[in-house]
Formats: sequence, C-alpha cells, structure tokens
Amino acid sequence: MITFPHAKINLGLNVVEKRPDGYHNLETIFYPIHLQDALEVNRLTDGRQDIVLRVSGTNIEGDSEDNLVVKAYRMLKQDFPLEPVNIHLFKHIPTGAGLGGGSADGAFMIRLLNEKFSLNLSTEQMEAYAARLGADCAFFIQDKPVFATGIGNEFEPIDLTLKGYHIILVKPDTSVSTKEAYAHIIPRRPAVSLKDIIRQPVETWKENMKNDFEESVFPMHPEIAAIKDKLYDLGAIYASMTGSGSSVFGIFKTPIEDIDEKFGGYFCRQRELE
Repeated sequence: MITFPHAKINLGLNVVEKRPDGYHNLETIFYPIHLQDALEVNRLTDGRQDIVLRVSGTNIEGDSEDNLVVKAYRMLKQDFPLEPVNIHLFKHIPTGAGLGGGSADGAFMIRLLNEKFSLNLSTEQMEAYAARLGADCAFFIQDKPVFATGIGNEFEPIDLTLKGYHIILVKPDTSVSTKEAYAHIIPRRPAVSLKDIIRQPVETWKENMKNDFEESVFPMHPEIAAIKDKLYDLGAIYASMTGSGSSVFGIFKTPIEDIDEKFGGYFCRQRELE
C-alpha cells in the first residue's frame, strides 16, 4: 500500500509570547501544497524483525528509529497487534526547510496503517496519535487549511482556497536551526490577527502579513532574503519564508517560464495551488 505525504507552507507566522515551559506560542496559517514524498508499506515476511525502513531520494541523517514513520508504527503497535512491516520512504520534500515533510510522513503513516490493518480509528483518534509525534503532525490528518495556535498544535478550520494561483518554492543550500531562528525574536501580539488578514484579497497580504522569523533569519542569511526579493521582482503578489526557514515561496497569478534557470543551483519547484 502506498500513499503520498505532502508539504505545507506557512501563510504568515507571528510569535506571540514565550511560555513558562520555555516554548513559544504562535499563530500561523498552515496551507497544504502538492510537493510530495512517497511512503509504501508492505507486510514483512522476515520474522527476525518487526520493521525495516529503506529511505531513498533525499538523504536523511540519523538513526532510523528517530524517523517519524518508525515512531508512528511503534506508537500504534503499543495499542494494536500490528504485523511486521517493510517500509520504503522516498524523500522528495527537502528536510529542515520549514515545509513539514517529516511531520507529514509521520501523520500519513498513521493514516496508512489505519487503513492497511483496519484499525477503525476515527479522525479524532488519528489526530491524537499524530499530536504525540510532533506539534504540527496532526494537521496532516485532515490535511485542510487551518489557523494554528499554541506551539503550532491547536487548529481551527478556516475557509481559504488559493485554487488557480501558482506557487514557486525555493530551498537554498542554507539550513536554519530552530535555535538560530528564535535567537533574536521578540514575542508580540499582532495588531490584526492572521484570521482577519487572510480574508482580505491576496494582493493586500504583502503589506499586512509577515513571518516574524524573517527578522531573525534574514540578517544572518542574506541569501534567503535575496530569494524573497527575487520572487517579488518576478511578479509575486505575496512572498514569504515558510516556518523557520530556509525555504521561501512566492504566490503568482500565472506561471513563470524557465524558473529553474532563475534559481539555478537551488531546489526549485513550481506548482498550481488547489
């Protein structure tokens, strides 16, 4: 059985306050985009182990036990008699890019296991399991635009569609750590909530919607800021870094020709939004 976890972007991101536990409360809009990994799970006939993970495509460093697809399997296996599985994860979504690729993989693994082994989990139950994997994982269970608050783990459905617009996504070689992104952040509540801003025409977003992490990241990584500027030069009606970076996206009314040449050397994809 195969499924295709896909990425998300952040439409705006406000760091509103620091919590007593050291984390920060945010507000942002999660919007799904069709940049996909591929996740295939089959029954494992080798009885010597309960799980085998093979990763191809983009290289992922670290122990396979730390991969969220493995964690999702082991989490569900605590509550259900899952059979041993052979997993093939083809990574196409860049890692460390603010696109939620790892979170999507974990959430889609829960969805796939629920279907493959007839676990009969409700949407709410799958969301509860996904939330145990990571703050934004539960978003990928229903996979619809949401207004996210808390640490990015509390979701409110919103009526938003960008169908017909085109997105250009650019990921430079630069990586941005979460610690680095928060280094110079001063939490503050916005004068106008993102829920109100996204109800306005997309053409107004440039002046009213921002990602607070840009204030911290751009001075340290001017090459990321330059990508945003170039997207606007190409005619984007809204452009922003997504999450804590380092990917940047631009929203366009029409597709742009020869986009790979314009961002040569960087991971670059153009898609129609839905």
